[in-house]
Amino acid sequence: MARYRLSATARADIIAILAWTHEHFGVTARVRYETLLVTALRDIAHQPTRPGSLERPELGEHVRSWHLGLSRDRARTDAGIVRRPRHFLIYRLDAELVVVGRVLHDAMELTRHLEPEEPWE
Repeated sequence: MARYRLSATARADIIAILAWTHEHFGVTARVRYETLLVTALRDIAHQPTRPGSLERPELGEHVRSWHLGLSRDRARTDAGIVRRPRHFLIYRLDAELVVVGRVLHDAMELTRHLEPEEPWE
């Protein structure tokens, strides 16, 4: 199984997403979304080119996206399931390490939020 690393920007994205979810929908919804995010991260770490992941050459070399909705069924908790996940993991595989560059809302124009030449620190 490959390992994964979150860029500083991806970590900030996740913090903002979970804070927004908590503020608008409460603790239970935040926990469900957090579980979904962790499940999606594990999914792409386990199989980065898994069916459903998309190559994103417009975002850089070896960049892929994974919609959280594809991990939804595996993220079911006692508190339920996220009904309509709205985010993508934007990542690339560097040797045996999956590097997540951003976690972006699916309504965003992804190319405006990720520069292909910038490093993912």
